[in-house]
Amino acid sequence: MTVMKIGDITQIKSGYAFQSKRFNGEGKGMPLIRIRDVGKNNPITYYEGDYSEEYVVKKGDFLISMDGEFKIAQWKGQTALLNQRVCKIAANEHFIDSKYMYYFLPRELQKIEDTTSFVTVKHLSVKQIKDIEMSLPPIEEQKKIALILSKAQTLIEKRKEAIAKLDELVQSVFSSMFGDPIKNEKGWEQVSLNNIGETIGGLQVTSKRSIHPIEVPYLRVANVFRDFLNLSEIKFMQVTQREFDRTKLVAGDILIVEGHGNQNEIGRSAVWDDSIQGCVHQNHLIKFRANRKWVNPVFVSAFLNSPSGRRQLLKYSNTTSGLNTISTTTVKKLIVYLPPLELQNKFEFIIGRIKEEKKQMEQSLSELQINLQSLLQHAFKGELDINKKLTV
Repeated sequence: MTVMKIGDITQIKSGYAFQSKRFNGEGKGMPLIRIRDVGKNNPITYYEGDYSEEYVVKKGDFLISMDGEFKIAQWKGQTALLNQRVCKIAANEHFIDSKYMYYFLPRELQKIEDTTSFVTVKHLSVKQIKDIEMSLPPIEEQKKIALILSKAQTLIEKRKEAIAKLDELVQSVFSSMFGDPIKNEKGWEQVSLNNIGETIGGLQVTSKRSIHPIEVPYLRVANVFRDFLNLSEIKFMQVTQREFDRTKLVAGDILIVEGHGNQNEIGRSAVWDDSIQGCVHQNHLIKFRANRKWVNPVFVSAFLNSPSGRRQLLKYSNTTSGLNTISTTTVKKLIVYLPPLELQNKFEFIIGRIKEEKKQMEQSLSELQINLQSLLQHAFKGELDINKKLTV
């Protein structure tokens, strides 16, 4: 195989420093691709002014973000302008297939990112990209390899789409069974959380805890999302017996995010499933323990994550030093409506079935992603059998 530098087999165009005074968010002029837009395809910033055609990005072009996280993505959005600190890279098809380049570069960019020192943010230069070396099999072999990798990637994207549709189904089921949470079209009785359960704050994490006798796992903001838990990383703290008794989680407890830098994430909630025994929660999570005679916690959490719940949480939130917060007092004041308990329980059953299907799809997605990484590793070591049929 021939070894060549990226700079010799591609054309790289750096973005232009367009005048920020001509930026707008009203859709006037041309969409502007900034670093945050690479891989997302939906710019929210527009540029109204003169520009050169050399900075125009069209659907299908390949872009590289050059600050922070170094990544390559194929542009799938509308025609737009290339802003500074984003570059466009085009393959010389005589030497390298564009898709082959697309699948090769991520690992090389990651290597550069991992070894780049920084004070505030990492910077990537065009020279660093040009200096990347790669082994090139014959162009037809490149195309076959890229096709195999593209098929594997397509399977991943389809699985992600299916998972997203299940998330949408949860919202649809809620609206179908209970109506619009804001309008309360079905005229359900409205009550405050204070009247249907107990609200409890969490424990502050400090170095002083090392003297306490009991070590326990605890949940934090990074574990709680909208109607699901991420328990991949669990931390531990030392507590007293009294603290443990007060903050120990039991199945059905609702965990509500108390503080977050993003205002839209304030108050997101999920129901504890008791998958970790003897777990407590830190003070940036508020616990609500519902009275099961009146409400089903799965319904309450879904309501808090609905537009009506989020609207209330935003209304009561405070901002200090860039952190948006709510309090236990705020949670107690939140108003939810009260459908028949039988209907709430039916909702929990349906959601449980959907979540089980989602869990299976996520497992399948994980296997597909592992398969793609294996294919990538073999492809760029020259070990991929291009005549072997892709299996999943």
